[in-house]
Amino acid sequence: MDLTKQNCEACTIDAPLVDEKRFNKLLKDLDGWEIIFGDTNILSKTYSFNSYDDSVKFSMDIAKLAEDEDHHPAILLEWGSVRVQWWSHKIKGLHMNDFICAAKTELLAK
Repeated sequence: MDLTKQNCEACTIDAPLVDEKRFNKLLKDLDGWEIIFGDTNILSKTYSFNSYDDSVKFSMDIAKLAEDEDHHPAILLEWGSVRVQWWSHKIKGLHMNDFICAAKTELLAK
């Protein structure tokens, strides 16, 4: 299943969370992404860049992706790095939308 070919769907309060077995399988296709476990599980990755300008450009590309998919991550922009964290606020955890957006984030980084 190519996540980059899919689009996010509207996430309702009763939308299904991705279970642990499934997200472990999905993570295999997402190089360097990890799940931060807590009250709300979060899909996270930090990207490195050679300049602040490159970090800003990547952050802006992610912002456009987020608007296009109507799904919005936390983005921490620093000199030479950008940390991106996807999770679904309404269901307080991981939905397929998060994995779709992580895969599309990977495309932006290439």
